[in-house]
Amino acid sequence: MKILVADDDAAFRRLISDILRKQGYEVCLAADGDSAVDQFIKLKDISLVILDVMMPKRDGWDVLETIRSFSEVPVLMLTALGDEHHEVKGLTHGADDYIAKPFSYEVFIARVNALLRKALKEQKQELLSGRIRIDQQLHKVYVNNENVILNNKEFRLLCFFIKNKGIVLTRDQLLENVWGFDFEGDARTVDTHVKMLRAKLGSEGEQIQTVRGTGYVFGERSL
Repeated sequence: MKILVADDDAAFRRLISDILRKQGYEVCLAADGDSAVDQFIKLKDISLVILDVMMPKRDGWDVLETIRSFSEVPVLMLTALGDEHHEVKGLTHGADDYIAKPFSYEVFIARVNALLRKALKEQKQELLSGRIRIDQQLHKVYVNNENVILNNKEFRLLCFFIKNKGIVLTRDQLLENVWGFDFEGDARTVDTHVKMLRAKLGSEGEQIQTVRGTGYVFGERSL
């Protein structure tokens, strides 16, 4: 499995790289935010991103936002700012875990291994509903065994719907879980994406039901 480590401290990058390689992981390194994004896009098969907050050119928040615009790869945030505010900010921006420097070798490896195990398990699971089948590992959606092309937001929206089948979801909940807590748009964005998603799913789009004054529910509503 390939891990991208982005940190502007050369000595720290070498240390993290050595630790991860001893665990059997392949490691790619980036010294700034621009390089991190470029490598992530170029390599395409990154299994985990270890991302420092304070970096030149682009900080960790900006890199995280860019990655989250098209990928659900696990992201572990690193920072010397070990206070609750930055921990909450990292998690609400779409990070999967957060660890403050300095940290112990054992804790770091445990966090990395846990994130990769969870991601691998989730990627192998197929999501099914009616004639809709989602291959999470390959990021593909099939309706009646025909591949349907969705953009990243539509894909994430459909996965979230199916994982919460029968539960009424407000527009705010959808914005928070699919777009992120820091999204600056409004509820009309959800309605637009739902409309497009329904159209792409054809007759199966009817599984997405509007709940007037609230939001949407996928499939039959739970009592």
